[in-house]
Amino acid sequence: MAISPTPTYTNDGTREYVPAVWNEALLEELDPQLAFASPLVCNRNYEGDIRGRGDTVVINGIVSPDVGKYNDSTGMNIQQLKTVRQDLLVSEADYVAYFVGEIEMVQAAGALQFPAMKRATMELAKAVDTFVGGVIASSATKAGQVDVSGIPKPMDKGEALLEGIFDYMEQLDSADVSPEGRYVVVSPKAKRYLVRAEAVSNASAYGEAGVTHNGVIARLAGFTIVTTTHMPAGVDIVAGQRDFTTYASQFLGFRGQPVERFRRNQIDGLHVYGAKVVRYPELDTLKADGKNFDESKPSKGLIKSTVKWTA
Repeated sequence: MAISPTPTYTNDGTREYVPAVWNEALLEELDPQLAFASPLVCNRNYEGDIRGRGDTVVINGIVSPDVGKYNDSTGMNIQQLKTVRQDLLVSEADYVAYFVGEIEMVQAAGALQFPAMKRATMELAKAVDTFVGGVIASSATKAGQVDVSGIPKPMDKGEALLEGIFDYMEQLDSADVSPEGRYVVVSPKAKRYLVRAEAVSNASAYGEAGVTHNGVIARLAGFTIVTTTHMPAGVDIVAGQRDFTTYASQFLGFRGQPVERFRRNQIDGLHVYGAKVVRYPELDTLKADGKNFDESKPSKGLIKSTVKWTA
């Protein structure tokens, strides 16, 4: 079915399906739905040129040189800088595929207005956040359980949860983790009580005002506090700093093609991604060879905790 006049989404001289329209639409819709994979929690410093599942992005961390005392008689000892290699594997590949009657009409109406596109974006975001949250939780330091089971008032439960967050602040401070880019991700149940705490409900007194209106619970005590329904199993709170997790993703393009024997078209797209907890020589344990980190040890820049809700 031809469209007249020719819509702006088409290439010059054509009225054909344009994958870029669908790629851009998905990216615009996907990022705001992410929590664990959002720029608030993960950096994207090593995204590079991803071409497909199985690609590896090499991260080279520099071991800090020693600081020596200088005097004129002994001079300086020059050190050879050492690096520690870490690999970010693009291990995940998710796809969406469905039929449409008229691709041109769907595009003309706007790709994001197509119900299947909206649902596909939500499902892709769920898959990404579940994966990245699991990567973070698997390497996070386990903190003590927050016990609110004996606290009857919702506001007081919220204060107890907030006190736990202050404990995480102290823990990160003690490890010399940068104060920039710190976050806390909480479950919906934890959010329910946190928003009753005075410091959160009145963030203008303790942090940044107005943030409860843009999808973030609050920004206070150096943390951006966000919530997601895709918490790792058995975890209610995750705290950390975004330099400690990197995320890379790429849409490899939507395809549109007619289906033989049917008056319809197939649309499909592939999303590849990966995440890695980044280690630092100053904070993490090196193996005996001095070239690799012992990734069985928890990261000092990531913290996880559970909440005891009932007695």
